Amino acid sequence: MKVEATLKNLRIAPRKSRLVVGSVIGMPVEVALVQLAKQTKRTSLPMLTLLKSAIANAENNFGLDRKTLFVKTAEVGEGPKLKRWKPKAFGRAGAIIKRSSKIFLVLESREEGVAVIEKKKKEKKSAPKIEKEVKEKKVVKKAAKKTEKKEN
Repeated sequence: MKVEATLKNLRIAPRKSRLVVGSVIGMPVEVALVQLAKQTKRTSLPMLTLLKSAIANAENNFGLDRKTLFVKTAEVGEGPKLKRWKPKAFGRAGAIIKRSSKIFLVLESREEGVAVIEKKKKEKKSAPKIEKEVKEKKVVKKAAKKTEKKEN
């Protein structure tokens, strides 16, 4: 199951935000939390709060377990730009563009894979029981044949 969270109007340039966001893609959420807490980039703190928000959404709204969640995708897009002007030589003005970011985070549960593994384990456990039953039937058949021979 996919869980989505969005951070809008982050006043940090998307180019700088992509460095932090790209470092957590594919990680389990517990590892990603530690990774973001240790980074010194300015984007790591807002990204950490976004990840915590997405985890809370998964637990409270969808009933998913934190241990099975991982960061599937994280995308950084451009937000609105603030346009400012700086005086230049000969009465000209130079443009200053202050960029902002939008971060879109998707978490997914690995529960499906775990369920498949658990089913295989159950099948392996049940297989010896079936073999025992087959062996018991063979023993019963042999005993029945022996009794038939004795009667004849």
